[in-house]
Amino acid sequence: MSTLSSAANGRKLPSLAVTLAYVRACGGAEAEWSGRWHAAAAETAARVARDAEAASSGGTDAAALGAGRAPYAGLAAFQAEDGDRFFGREEMVDDLLNRLADRSLVTVFGASGAGKSSLLRAGLVPRWQGVALVITPGAHPLEECAIQLAGIAGEAPGRLHADLVADPRNLHRSVRQVMIRRADKAELLLVVDQFEETFTLCAEQEERARFIASLVTAAQTEGSRCRVVLGVRADFYEHCTNHAELARVMADAQVAVGPMGTDELRRAITQPATNAGCVLESALLAELIAAAYNRVGVMPMLSHALLETWRRRRGHTLTLAGFQAAGGIDGALAHTAEALYDTFTPHQQSLTKNLLCRLTALGEGTADTKRRITRSELDESDPDVGIVLDRLTTARLLTVDRAGIEITHEALIRRWPRLYGWLIDDREGLGIHHRLAVSAEAWESLGREPGALYRGTRLEVACAWLAAVGNVAERAQAAVLAPRERDFIDASLAVERAEADRARRRSLRMRQFTGLLAVLLIAAVTAACYAVSAESEMARQRNTALAQRVAVAAIALRSSRPALAAQLSLAADRLAPTPDTRDGLLSTMTTTLNGHTQVVSSVAFSPDGRTLATGSFDRTVRLWDTTDLRRPVAAATLVGHTDTVATVAFSPDGRTLASAGRDRTVWLWDVSDPRAPVRAGILTGHTDTVFFVVFSPDGRTLATGSYDHTIRLWNVADRAAPTALAKLTGHTLNVKPVAFSPDGRLLASGSDDRTVRLWDVSDPRHPAPRAVLTGHKDFVDAVVFSPDGRTLASSSDDRTIRLWDVTRPRRPARLAVLTGHADVVSSVAFSTDGRLLASSSDDRSTRLWNVADLRHPVPRAVLTGHVGAVQAVVFHPGGRTIATAGADHTAQLWETDPRRVVTRACEIAHPVITRTEWSRYFPGLAYRPPCRH
Repeated sequence: MSTLSSAANGRKLPSLAVTLAYVRACGGAEAEWSGRWHAAAAETAARVARDAEAASSGGTDAAALGAGRAPYAGLAAFQAEDGDRFFGREEMVDDLLNRLADRSLVTVFGASGAGKSSLLRAGLVPRWQGVALVITPGAHPLEECAIQLAGIAGEAPGRLHADLVADPRNLHRSVRQVMIRRADKAELLLVVDQFEETFTLCAEQEERARFIASLVTAAQTEGSRCRVVLGVRADFYEHCTNHAELARVMADAQVAVGPMGTDELRRAITQPATNAGCVLESALLAELIAAAYNRVGVMPMLSHALLETWRRRRGHTLTLAGFQAAGGIDGALAHTAEALYDTFTPHQQSLTKNLLCRLTALGEGTADTKRRITRSELDESDPDVGIVLDRLTTARLLTVDRAGIEITHEALIRRWPRLYGWLIDDREGLGIHHRLAVSAEAWESLGREPGALYRGTRLEVACAWLAAVGNVAERAQAAVLAPRERDFIDASLAVERAEADRARRRSLRMRQFTGLLAVLLIAAVTAACYAVSAESEMARQRNTALAQRVAVAAIALRSSRPALAAQLSLAADRLAPTPDTRDGLLSTMTTTLNGHTQVVSSVAFSPDGRTLATGSFDRTVRLWDTTDLRRPVAAATLVGHTDTVATVAFSPDGRTLASAGRDRTVWLWDVSDPRAPVRAGILTGHTDTVFFVVFSPDGRTLATGSYDHTIRLWNVADRAAPTALAKLTGHTLNVKPVAFSPDGRLLASGSDDRTVRLWDVSDPRHPAPRAVLTGHKDFVDAVVFSPDGRTLASSSDDRTIRLWDVTRPRRPARLAVLTGHADVVSSVAFSTDGRLLASSSDDRSTRLWNVADLRHPVPRAVLTGHVGAVQAVVFHPGGRTIATAGADHTAQLWETDPRRVVTRACEIAHPVITRTEWSRYFPGLAYRPPCRH
């Protein structure tokens, strides 16, 4: 009552919780009053700030408080000079120092936002008894290492860089040369922060390998005077293990940076404020600990929220009201970014979008990361560029130094909905722009060498993208391109026009020469016929090359201008009907299902084909009404999993859906009404990720494969009370896929131990092993039986698909090996008639194979369109459509029959391609729209 009385008298603003409780009691609108409260809190905070400023002019204590620097770092990582603000990780720093006493190379893993950089820079470096050097790899890690090391070695960076490129052992030699001048036992601590940039920004595989070899050699060579610490984002663990030398030394030298405990959080929150002469309200401290406890990646948001709360402090006190006015932990960052964005003019907002998209490296199977750029990528002739850059830097959303410009922390990418939306809306276009920026930088570094310019398909794709964002002829005024990039495109177009002019002149001379020969050698009929035939062949080759370029351009336009893309791909296929143009036509006519916010990991059709289920890393399962495959409709979203969903499967009667994933449980859902699904049961028992689930043909048994190295069989006849039947052991590593034969008597399983095992499950309570299939050279990711049960297909990280004759389960035989994918083959599926096999891959493609002759499979089509790894593929029961799941957060439906694709292309061909558009893509060819309406 006293709280409300104080508020009524204007002495104190009540908390948001108290305000809303009073509103509910009076029957008011909570949303409206919540907005009023935030406005009042912001006004109160501003008044407190003005009072503090006025007090500072009078020399009061408040002045002393306001004169000091902020006790919190916000989004920026703590540096070595921030020891008076860095608390809570003391035990972890001790652990790192102890490990470095015994090991020469230690890796520090943690999620983005866990505090790795601050731990290394403000925790470890100040306590190191010796010389410490901190680097971030960037696009050229060897060059960055040379520049930083040259500063303490007293050498020229260019010479040191040449030495590092020539021999990985030269880093070890340079460090010894530096340290031999120091105390006898002094050692250099080389901290490589944000080591994941070695994989995301360094495009040259050879340079990446040399950098890693240099680090390992410097740490491991006998007599070394160097200790190496790598700070790596957790989702790049697998990238590290792909390098044998690094994986070997990492095996027993890893430190995981997880969420802070309660005591650690309390020190991290209160101690900086105490040192700055401030105190926290007890309610605020409790709220902060409750909101941040056991949350991965929360540290930058917590630090930013504390900084914004400190700016809204009341005298020496950080208040709960100030924290809530800032937007809380989850909203403070977005609140700051959005408030700043709203102050910009429309042109400045456009510049902000372009700048932040440039500063983001798009992930392929991993989360998006920040990217460092130089000022040369910006058009600083526009005064608004400097304004935007200064204000974003002042707000600590960007960090600008002599090395370049970068987003202060990747939390901005994940937590500001507007930026996240920009990255999702035109991911394909952003990828094209980033590749253009890299190519322009390489061209500049080579002294604008003409050989480095775009030509052919790459130039067509870049121009098609520019046409989608603004008229190509006006690209010099488009804010999306930097001056260097505009020069690069201009030069590429100029070279292509010059080459086209030379080709036309050559063609004209050829025709003149042919005419002259015809006049002079009219009697030589054979020679004349030969000349005509040669010209016809030249025209055919020209048409083939032109059709292939247009097919690629059509795929780039399919999202922004689907009608034009359909007509271009169809016209290209008719101009030159080749496998490439046919694949382009199939790839253009897709239907995209949007809705998931993270990787879509699994897809499954119901037996009647009227429902599609998709599972995702966003912990949800979505159901889609696919009665009309061209216009799927979202039906329902299933929530309940507490971690990534890895697999979904329908029962044979279509009434039950099973889903499972990293939370180690299997959920059974009653989907008799797909618009109102109900949880029916839950299976527990596995001790690690459940990678795959599959129902037996009679629907009474469920098989599950898990990373705990086992397969389990469950009786699910009663969905509400499922029971365990048996546990199958034998695999020595993670079990991934499992599959029942059509008669339900045989079960196949694949594993990271590179084998496929066959099991007799005629009696599911007493399964028996039958055979072990070997041949794959890496992890087995998928297995599937053909509809007649006589053939088994398996796929692997070794980029191959293998076909096996399992007519005699005790003596399976090898039939064929399918190659063509350029990366992990994640999934395989047979069509209902068994004549087609579909495969999906991390190389972003889905391939179709004609397997009518099992010993001599033939490639049929390559489907492209996903902008990330393709995680799974499945056939529709009708056999003419496939569904795929992608790391680009989408599922897609594809027609596999080219004749049906042609019909559909003409159905959407409105408006009809104009003569101007035709001339741009088919120069020199008569206007001939592919569809007549």
